[in-house]
Amino acid sequence: MSYDLSKIPLASLQKPVADATAILVRLDERIARSPVGDGWMERSHFADACASLWIDGELVYLEDLVLHDARLDVRAPTHELAIARDVLKTRRRIAAQPRGWALSPEGLRQLRGQGAGSDETGEAPTPKFDQPAATTAEAVGGGEGAEADTSDPLAAELAAIDAVIARSDAAIILAKAPGQSGTREKDPLVYDLDWDEDERLDEWRRVLTETEGLPPVARAIIALDAWSVLQVLQHAPWLGRLLAAEVLRQAGITTAAHLAAINLGLKSIAVERRRHRAHDTRLLAIVNGIIAAAEFGLKEHDRLTLAKQMMERKLVGRRSSSNLPGLIELVMSRPLISAGMVAETLRVTPRAALRIVEELGLREMTGRGRFRAWGIF
Repeated sequence: MSYDLSKIPLASLQKPVADATAILVRLDERIARSPVGDGWMERSHFADACASLWIDGELVYLEDLVLHDARLDVRAPTHELAIARDVLKTRRRIAAQPRGWALSPEGLRQLRGQGAGSDETGEAPTPKFDQPAATTAEAVGGGEGAEADTSDPLAAELAAIDAVIARSDAAIILAKAPGQSGTREKDPLVYDLDWDEDERLDEWRRVLTETEGLPPVARAIIALDAWSVLQVLQHAPWLGRLLAAEVLRQAGITTAAHLAAINLGLKSIAVERRRHRAHDTRLLAIVNGIIAAAEFGLKEHDRLTLAKQMMERKLVGRRSSSNLPGLIELVMSRPLISAGMVAETLRVTPRAALRIVEELGLREMTGRGRFRAWGIF
């Protein structure tokens, strides 16, 4: 499978690309100099993760994702919620790394889940399945020359348990080792055995290399369209949208201070346009999605700035030991907060958390009597 760059109508995309570049630069400049920039960025991670699942046909509530990320779930997490948290963690990881890291071979390898378990030499550690495990009787045996009491049935059972744990640890190390995913047998019920992800990824990187001379926005939309056409990863279509945002960030012109929330903008575009058979329709839909994401980002930034100014007015006359400043920083960095999150972050009792939330005048977002959550207007 290949992606034909000759069919891309670059001439018809010049004006939309220029408009998208202008609004992205304006948003990035505002975020870089804003006192609420960090909170805005963290909020965009949550919103973009939920929008990513929405684009893939799944519904994840923002409230559930915030509580799941804080390990304060009010119900058992679903499979879709786990995927949304993967998107959230990946966005944070990409944003925390230097520009261009996610597009490098090492970055792609780690983002695909093949970077864990390697040692400093870059080689996979060799698991030792037949290594005998020390039994509890041996550990308690004490002095030199002491022998294990083989007559003790409890010691034999503990030895068997230790052996199982050792084999399990070795299997986990082998599964996480780089370069092992293509060699170990895959379940045909879960994976398409004819689906060569490495070959498709190489083709996608070729497209990325051939578009190096184009403007960042044009390069990003082509990279995202190529990822969708090539269907690089079987179970992670959302990664391509994050890599397209990294293409914008790598240039250092359009989004140097933030990672664009492309999913949030694409959510406002009709699915018929995003998945149209014609190249120009799909690319134009992606550009319009990027513009919509930037416009939403500007409005959200203005809203957060106004909200912080209004909340800081309530700090006048407060003691220096007041917990309200910490609560303001917390509520600015999350779309919503719960009493448990406030209590854990500020290290106060749940009752004190409810009291300071009432003092700040936050809006109750859930409409429930229990497991309530609050946010700004």
